[in-house]
Amino acid sequence: MKKLYLIRHAKSSWKDFTLDDFDRPLNKRGKHDSKLMGELLKSRAIKPNLIIASPAKRATITANNIAQEIGYALENIEYKESIYEASVRDLITVLTSINDKNSTIFLIGHNPSLNSLLDYLVKHHDIENIVTTGIVEIDFDIEHWNEIAENSGEFVLFEFPKKYILGE
Repeated sequence: MKKLYLIRHAKSSWKDFTLDDFDRPLNKRGKHDSKLMGELLKSRAIKPNLIIASPAKRATITANNIAQEIGYALENIEYKESIYEASVRDLITVLTSINDKNSTIFLIGHNPSLNSLLDYLVKHHDIENIVTTGIVEIDFDIEHWNEIAENSGEFVLFEFPKKYILGE
C-alpha cells in the first residue's frame, strides 16, 4: 500500500510585479494557511516518509512550513525542477522513481498540474480545483511506485484551509 498526498502550494503574493513567477513568495494568508494545514496533518498523525516539492519559492515556503509543523527535517525535502510547470507525464516520472521504502509521499506543487494528475490517477472524485494549500490523499493498492497507472488510485480525502477558518 502506498499513500500520496497532493498538496498545492499556499496563496502567493502578487505585490511585486517585477518578480518572475518562479520567485513569488507567499502572502500573509498563504503563510497562515500552510502552517494551519501542517497543524491539521500533525493532529491526524500524518507524516510522510518523503516530501518532494517544486523549487518555486511559493512551493518551497509551503513545504518548509508544513515540514516544520509535522516535525519533518527540512534538509530531507527533495526539490525537483520537473514539478514546476509539469505535465502529468513529468509528475508520473517523479512518482515512479521514488524508492519503494517510502510508503507515504507528500508532493507539493502547482495547478493545473496537480489537478491533471488527480484526474489521471483517480477515476471517481468530486474535486474541480485543488485550491491553494489544498491536500488530496490518494491510496494505491501497490507495492512499488512504478506500478502507478491511470485510474490506479483511490480518492480518500480532500482538506483545505477554508474548512477550518471561521468567517471566510
